[in-house]
Amino acid sequence: MQESAHSNQSDGGEDRTANDAGGIVQLVNPDGKGAIVFVCEHASRFVPNEFADLGLDAEALKSHVAWDPGAWAVAKELSAAFDAPLVGPGVSRLVYDCNRPSKAESAVPQKSEIYEIPGNIGLSDSDRLARAERFYLPYRNALTKVLEDAVRLGRHPAFITIHSFTPVYHGTRRTLDLGILHDSDARLADEILRITAAEGELTALINQPYGPKDGVTYTLAEHAIPRGLLNVMIEIRNDLIADGDAQHAMAMRLEGYIRGALANLDVEPTREEAS
Repeated sequence: MQESAHSNQSDGGEDRTANDAGGIVQLVNPDGKGAIVFVCEHASRFVPNEFADLGLDAEALKSHVAWDPGAWAVAKELSAAFDAPLVGPGVSRLVYDCNRPSKAESAVPQKSEIYEIPGNIGLSDSDRLARAERFYLPYRNALTKVLEDAVRLGRHPAFITIHSFTPVYHGTRRTLDLGILHDSDARLADEILRITAAEGELTALINQPYGPKDGVTYTLAEHAIPRGLLNVMIEIRNDLIADGDAQHAMAMRLEGYIRGALANLDVEPTREEAS
Protein backbone atom coordinates (compact mmCIF):
# COMPACT_ATOMS: atom_id res chain seq x y z
CA MET A 1 0.00 0.00 0.00
CA GLN A 2 1.48 3.33 -1.06
CA GLU A 3 0.46 6.55 0.61
CA SER A 4 1.19 9.99 -0.79
CA ALA A 5 3.40 12.48 1.00
CA HIS A 6 0.33 14.63 1.56
CA SER A 7 -1.09 12.22 4.14
CA ASN A 8 -1.02 13.42 7.75
CA GLN A 9 -2.73 10.45 9.38
CA SER A 10 -1.34 7.77 11.66
CA ASP A 11 -2.43 4.16 11.19
CA GLY A 12 -5.22 4.77 13.70
CA GLY A 13 -6.53 7.68 11.68
CA GLU A 14 -5.39 10.47 13.99
CA ASP A 15 -3.28 13.38 12.86
CA ARG A 16 0.43 13.25 13.59
CA THR A 17 1.84 16.15 11.62
CA ALA A 18 0.45 19.42 10.36
CA ASN A 19 0.73 19.65 6.59
CA ASP A 20 -0.54 23.16 6.02
CA ALA A 21 -0.17 23.22 2.22
CA GLY A 22 -3.23 24.41 0.34
CA GLY A 23 -5.41 21.67 -1.05
CA ILE A 24 -4.42 18.74 1.14
CA VAL A 25 -5.37 15.41 -0.42
CA GLN A 26 -4.77 11.94 0.98
CA LEU A 27 -4.20 9.39 -1.75
CA VAL A 28 -3.48 5.73 -1.03
CA ASN A 29 -2.50 3.16 -3.67
CA PRO A 30 -3.66 5.25 -6.66
CA ASP A 31 -2.41 2.60 -9.09
CA GLY A 32 -4.18 -0.29 -7.34
CA LYS A 33 -5.57 -2.90 -9.72
CA GLY A 34 -8.63 -3.85 -7.70
CA ALA A 35 -12.02 -3.18 -9.25
CA ILE A 36 -13.06 -0.82 -6.44
CA VAL A 37 -12.37 2.81 -5.59
CA PHE A 38 -12.68 3.66 -1.90
CA VAL A 39 -13.39 7.14 -0.56
CA CYS A 40 -13.36 8.48 3.00
CA GLU A 41 -14.69 12.03 2.95
CA HIS A 42 -14.34 12.65 6.71
CA ALA A 43 -10.91 11.07 7.16
CA SER A 44 -9.16 13.83 9.08
CA ARG A 45 -9.63 16.15 12.02
CA PHE A 46 -6.72 18.38 10.99
CA VAL A 47 -7.36 22.15 11.07
CA PRO A 48 -4.66 24.33 9.49
CA ASN A 49 -2.98 26.67 11.94
CA GLU A 50 -4.33 29.80 10.26
CA PHE A 51 -7.87 28.88 11.34
CA ALA A 52 -6.91 28.91 15.05
CA ASP A 53 -8.83 25.66 15.71
CA LEU A 54 -11.96 27.42 14.42
CA GLY A 55 -12.42 28.66 17.98
CA LEU A 56 -13.05 25.15 19.31
CA ASP A 57 -11.47 23.33 22.24
CA ALA A 58 -9.47 20.11 21.98
CA GLU A 59 -12.42 17.95 23.04
CA ALA A 60 -14.58 19.21 20.19
CA LEU A 61 -11.79 18.76 17.65
CA LYS A 62 -11.34 15.11 18.68
CA SER A 63 -15.04 14.39 18.52
CA HIS A 64 -17.27 13.17 15.71
CA VAL A 65 -18.20 16.74 14.74
CA ALA A 66 -14.67 17.22 13.35
CA TRP A 67 -14.25 13.88 11.53
CA ASP A 68 -15.40 10.25 11.41
CA PRO A 69 -13.28 8.47 14.04
CA GLY A 70 -11.90 5.14 12.87
CA ALA A 71 -13.21 5.44 9.32
CA TRP A 72 -9.88 6.26 7.65
CA ALA A 73 -8.13 3.34 9.35
CA VAL A 74 -10.83 0.92 8.19
CA ALA A 75 -10.73 2.39 4.68
CA LYS A 76 -6.95 1.94 4.48
CA GLU A 77 -7.26 -1.72 5.45
CA LEU A 78 -9.92 -2.24 2.79
CA SER A 79 -7.70 -0.49 0.24
CA ALA A 80 -4.94 -2.97 1.01
CA ALA A 81 -7.25 -6.00 1.02
CA PHE A 82 -8.64 -5.18 -2.43
CA ASP A 83 -5.51 -3.55 -3.93
CA ALA A 84 -7.79 -0.57 -4.47
CA PRO A 85 -7.23 3.20 -4.65
CA LEU A 86 -8.40 5.25 -1.68
CA VAL A 87 -9.00 9.00 -1.73
CA GLY A 88 -9.75 11.34 1.15
CA PRO A 89 -9.37 15.00 2.09
CA GLY A 90 -6.72 15.89 4.63
CA VAL A 91 -8.63 18.51 6.60
CA SER A 92 -11.53 18.39 9.01
CA ARG A 93 -15.03 18.56 7.64
CA LEU A 94 -15.43 21.66 9.81
CA VAL A 95 -12.94 23.42 7.54
CA TYR A 96 -14.74 22.09 4.48
CA ASP A 97 -17.08 19.10 4.21
CA CYS A 98 -16.20 17.32 0.97
CA ASN A 99 -19.44 15.31 1.15
CA ARG A 100 -21.61 18.38 0.61
CA PRO A 101 -22.29 20.55 -2.44
CA SER A 102 -20.44 23.86 -2.27
CA LYS A 103 -23.67 25.89 -2.04
CA ALA A 104 -24.90 23.93 0.98
CA GLU A 105 -24.68 25.71 4.33
CA SER A 106 -23.28 22.49 5.81
CA ALA A 107 -20.26 22.56 3.47
CA VAL A 108 -18.75 25.11 5.88
CA PRO A 109 -20.98 24.58 8.92
CA GLN A 110 -21.67 27.28 11.46
CA LYS A 111 -23.02 24.65 13.86
CA SER A 112 -22.48 20.90 14.09
CA GLU A 113 -24.57 18.90 16.54
CA ILE A 114 -24.23 20.73 19.86
CA TYR A 115 -21.21 22.82 18.85
CA GLU A 116 -21.20 26.34 17.46
CA ILE A 117 -18.22 26.75 15.10
CA PRO A 118 -16.99 30.31 15.78
CA GLY A 119 -14.43 30.26 12.96
CA ASN A 120 -17.18 29.62 10.41
CA ILE A 121 -19.65 32.24 11.59
CA GLY A 122 -20.04 35.38 9.52
CA LEU A 123 -18.07 34.17 6.50
CA SER A 124 -18.76 35.93 3.23
CA ASP A 125 -19.62 34.11 0.03
CA SER A 126 -16.08 34.76 -1.18
CA ASP A 127 -14.66 33.25 2.02
CA ARG A 128 -16.70 30.09 1.49
CA LEU A 129 -15.68 29.95 -2.16
CA ALA A 130 -12.03 30.26 -1.17
CA ARG A 131 -12.42 27.29 1.17
CA ALA A 132 -13.99 25.23 -1.64
CA GLU A 133 -11.25 26.16 -4.11
CA ARG A 134 -8.48 25.38 -1.66
CA PHE A 135 -9.78 22.21 -0.01
CA TYR A 136 -12.55 20.69 -2.11
CA LEU A 137 -11.43 21.15 -5.70
CA PRO A 138 -8.02 19.42 -5.32
CA TYR A 139 -9.74 16.49 -3.58
CA ARG A 140 -12.43 16.33 -6.26
CA ASN A 141 -9.83 16.51 -9.03
CA ALA A 142 -7.78 13.72 -7.44
CA LEU A 143 -10.83 11.50 -7.13
CA THR A 144 -11.91 12.26 -10.69
CA LYS A 145 -8.44 11.34 -11.97
CA VAL A 146 -8.47 8.01 -10.10
CA LEU A 147 -11.85 7.15 -11.62
CA GLU A 148 -10.88 8.26 -15.12
CA ASP A 149 -7.61 6.30 -14.96
CA ALA A 150 -9.53 3.17 -13.95
CA VAL A 151 -11.95 3.58 -16.85
CA ARG A 152 -9.10 4.24 -19.26
CA LEU A 153 -7.52 0.92 -18.20
CA GLY A 154 -10.75 -0.92 -18.96
CA ARG A 155 -12.12 -1.17 -15.43
CA HIS A 156 -15.59 -0.25 -14.26
CA PRO A 157 -14.89 0.02 -10.53
CA ALA A 158 -17.37 -0.20 -7.73
CA PHE A 159 -17.40 3.01 -5.70
CA ILE A 160 -17.51 2.66 -1.91
CA THR A 161 -17.38 5.40 0.71
CA ILE A 162 -16.55 4.67 4.36
CA HIS A 163 -17.95 6.66 7.29
CA SER A 164 -18.64 6.30 11.00
CA PHE A 165 -21.45 7.53 13.24
CA THR A 166 -21.89 8.15 16.95
CA PRO A 167 -23.58 5.61 19.27
CA VAL A 168 -25.62 8.43 20.83
CA TYR A 169 -27.10 11.36 18.90
CA HIS A 170 -28.87 14.22 20.72
CA GLY A 171 -29.35 11.94 23.73
CA THR A 172 -30.83 9.01 21.80
CA ARG A 173 -28.92 5.73 21.65
CA ARG A 174 -28.63 4.19 18.23
CA THR A 175 -29.09 0.43 18.13
CA LEU A 176 -27.80 -0.33 14.63
CA ASP A 177 -24.21 -1.37 13.96
CA LEU A 178 -23.96 -0.53 10.28
CA GLY A 179 -25.77 1.82 7.95
CA ILE A 180 -25.87 0.73 4.31
CA LEU A 181 -26.70 3.86 2.31
CA HIS A 182 -27.58 4.44 -1.30
CA ASP A 183 -28.82 7.27 -3.46
CA SER A 184 -30.76 6.43 -6.64
CA ASP A 185 -28.82 3.21 -7.30
CA ALA A 186 -29.53 0.54 -4.65
CA ARG A 187 -27.90 -2.48 -6.33
CA LEU A 188 -24.79 -2.82 -4.19
CA ALA A 189 -26.48 -1.64 -1.00
CA ASP A 190 -29.24 -4.24 -1.38
CA GLU A 191 -26.75 -7.07 -1.91
CA ILE A 192 -24.69 -6.10 1.14
CA LEU A 193 -27.85 -5.88 3.23
CA ARG A 194 -28.92 -9.35 2.12
CA ILE A 195 -25.57 -10.75 3.21
CA THR A 196 -25.57 -9.03 6.60
CA ALA A 197 -29.15 -10.17 7.24
CA ALA A 198 -28.29 -13.78 6.39
CA GLU A 199 -25.21 -13.69 8.63
CA GLY A 200 -27.17 -12.14 11.48
CA GLU A 201 -24.17 -10.98 13.53
CA LEU A 202 -24.52 -7.23 13.05
CA THR A 203 -27.59 -5.05 12.83
CA ALA A 204 -27.46 -3.31 9.46
CA LEU A 205 -30.19 -1.02 8.13
CA ILE A 206 -30.72 0.61 4.77
CA ASN A 207 -30.33 4.41 4.62
CA GLN A 208 -29.86 4.70 8.39
CA PRO A 209 -28.91 6.57 10.53
CA TYR A 210 -28.95 9.01 7.61
CA GLY A 211 -30.12 8.88 4.03
CA PRO A 212 -30.37 10.86 0.78
CA LYS A 213 -32.91 13.24 2.32
CA ASP A 214 -30.18 14.36 4.74
CA GLY A 215 -27.79 15.22 1.92
CA VAL A 216 -25.19 12.62 2.91
CA THR A 217 -25.06 10.75 -0.42
CA TYR A 218 -23.63 13.71 -2.32
CA THR A 219 -20.37 11.95 -3.23
CA LEU A 220 -22.24 8.94 -4.61
CA ALA A 221 -24.48 11.19 -6.70
CA GLU A 222 -21.60 13.37 -7.86
CA HIS A 223 -19.08 10.70 -8.86
CA ALA A 224 -20.57 7.21 -9.07
CA ILE A 225 -24.10 7.52 -10.40
CA PRO A 226 -23.29 9.63 -13.50
CA ARG A 227 -20.66 7.01 -14.44
CA GLY A 228 -23.04 4.09 -13.89
CA LEU A 229 -20.79 2.61 -11.19
CA LEU A 230 -22.04 0.24 -8.53
CA ASN A 231 -21.87 2.26 -5.34
CA VAL A 232 -22.62 2.27 -1.64
CA MET A 233 -21.90 4.33 1.46
CA ILE A 234 -21.08 2.28 4.57
CA GLU A 235 -21.60 3.88 7.99
CA ILE A 236 -20.02 2.12 11.00
CA ARG A 237 -20.97 2.86 14.63
CA ASN A 238 -17.74 4.34 15.87
CA ASP A 239 -17.53 2.49 19.18
CA LEU A 240 -17.10 -0.67 17.08
CA ILE A 241 -13.88 0.73 15.56
CA ALA A 242 -12.39 2.50 18.55
CA ASP A 243 -8.88 0.98 18.35
CA GLY A 244 -6.57 -0.75 15.90
CA ASP A 245 -7.70 -4.28 16.65
CA ALA A 246 -11.36 -3.35 16.28
CA GLN A 247 -10.66 -1.45 13.07
CA HIS A 248 -8.87 -4.46 11.60
CA ALA A 249 -11.68 -6.82 12.62
CA MET A 250 -14.32 -4.57 11.09
CA ALA A 251 -12.35 -4.14 7.88
CA MET A 252 -12.05 -7.90 7.49
CA ARG A 253 -15.77 -8.31 8.12
CA LEU A 254 -16.61 -5.62 5.58
CA GLU A 255 -14.22 -7.23 3.11
CA GLY A 256 -16.29 -10.39 3.28
CA TYR A 257 -19.56 -8.51 2.80
CA ILE A 258 -18.20 -6.56 -0.16
CA ARG A 259 -16.66 -9.59 -1.87
CA GLY A 260 -19.88 -11.53 -1.48
CA ALA A 261 -22.03 -8.68 -2.75
CA LEU A 262 -19.84 -8.03 -5.79
CA ALA A 263 -19.73 -11.73 -6.62
CA ASN A 264 -23.54 -11.82 -6.52
CA LEU A 265 -23.50 -8.92 -8.98
CA ASP A 266 -20.98 -10.73 -11.22
CA VAL A 267 -18.13 -8.38 -10.43
CA GLU A 268 -14.62 -9.66 -9.73
CA PRO A 269 -13.35 -7.33 -6.96
CA THR A 270 -9.66 -7.90 -7.66
CA ARG A 271 -8.16 -8.34 -11.08
CA GLU A 272 -4.70 -8.43 -12.56
CA GLU A 273 -3.90 -6.42 -15.65
CA ALA A 274 -2.50 -8.27 -18.61
CA SER A 275 1.23 -7.82 -18.92
